[in-house]
Amino acid sequence: MDVDPTAHPSVDAEPNDPPVVASQEARRAPERVSRRALLAGAAGAVGGAIVVSIPTAAIGQSGAPTAAPAPSPAATPAGDAPASLLGTPTTPQGARAAAVNPSRVPVGQVTGSSRAPLGDLTGTITPSDLHFERHHAGVPALDASTHRLLIHGLVERPTEFSVEEIRRLPQVTRTYFIECSGNGRAPFKDPKPNLTAQAVAGMTSNTEWTGVPLATLFREVGVKDEAQWFLAEGADACRMTRSVPVAKGWEDAMIVWAQNGEPLRPAQGYPLRLLLPGWEGNISMKWLRRLELGTEPWMTRWETSVYTDPLLGGKARQFSFVQDAKSIITSPSHPDVINARGWRPISGLAWSGRGRIARVEVSTDGGTTWHDAELSGTPQPKAHVRFQYMWKWEGEEATLLSRATDETGYVQPTRSQLIAVRGAGTDYHFNAIAGWRVQRDGAVFYHGTT
Repeated sequence: MDVDPTAHPSVDAEPNDPPVVASQEARRAPERVSRRALLAGAAGAVGGAIVVSIPTAAIGQSGAPTAAPAPSPAATPAGDAPASLLGTPTTPQGARAAAVNPSRVPVGQVTGSSRAPLGDLTGTITPSDLHFERHHAGVPALDASTHRLLIHGLVERPTEFSVEEIRRLPQVTRTYFIECSGNGRAPFKDPKPNLTAQAVAGMTSNTEWTGVPLATLFREVGVKDEAQWFLAEGADACRMTRSVPVAKGWEDAMIVWAQNGEPLRPAQGYPLRLLLPGWEGNISMKWLRRLELGTEPWMTRWETSVYTDPLLGGKARQFSFVQDAKSIITSPSHPDVINARGWRPISGLAWSGRGRIARVEVSTDGGTTWHDAELSGTPQPKAHVRFQYMWKWEGEEATLLSRATDETGYVQPTRSQLIAVRGAGTDYHFNAIAGWRVQRDGAVFYHGTT
């Protein structure tokens, strides 16, 4: 098999022709939505009694009971107001409401994954306990007080850093997504209608990371000019190792120790993780223990037997680091059932490893016409952005799709366009347009054959 080690997933290499030319009529601003019209469909939901329930057991962030102190006995109404109830006492750790229990779906034992419940989340930040996981040899239990990071090879001063020594360097906090390169493999190869947003795209998460720029450590050890690649090694039992161009280390790579305001969770690489913004997740090495500087890639088993993408004509795409522009509608999505006609937001997430998302379009007719969606806030580079498009459903069948464009001009392709370029055997970086089919009875099912 011929291998083209320089065949990075450039914009030109991807299907980039707009599949549909939207007419001016289709691109017009959506009909003005009045407050009265919005409320009309939900009128039956108000006017009834307000019911307040008090949890009778402490629930951990994962939804499972924790060792937190037991709350007070059953709450007693105080005063005449029915919603004024005596609450539970304060606890060492917060808990979600009893009726709210988003969770991942673990697959596998030592080697396996668990996807983030995208359909249950709002905003852009993924709660730390719901960040997707992918392990090749389980989660090692490491002691931060004894853990070390060795940097050696083509450097002036080979150095072993303790976690504390790294934490004493000037730190930065930045928000980036991480996405597994296999995210969406099963839905791409077998687009079954009963798939959820979690199953379709749950191997991506968006986090506020805190750490030190890798460039700072490169200057500390004196990386030599002839160094063009570095090897990153994790401390898990499989000795996960990946080769990384030194240029990425100088550009925006980080050594992180915290996420969303707290230390890394063990499953996310505690106590130290290499973070390579916008690149496939496996190369953001968890439990980082060693960086070796060299002149060429190491060609480890993790970049030859896996994480190499077979292409048409007996070729393969290797070191395909960048995650291309992608989007997913998270609401409505399966197994939702739309039970009221009228206006509602079509909402979802978009991201690109090449920079900021510039535009997200939504189609409600299977891609015949497209409409610009509203982006929430200012899109940040290599981070999730939430989008929404107000849609008036009148009980008709509909196929909802989203299409992202990033600041480089790259446009998210259809599934057929992706197959035409890479072949049906492509095995990584699935960013095809997909969506949801809405039946006349309001039931929502996955639609992946674009």
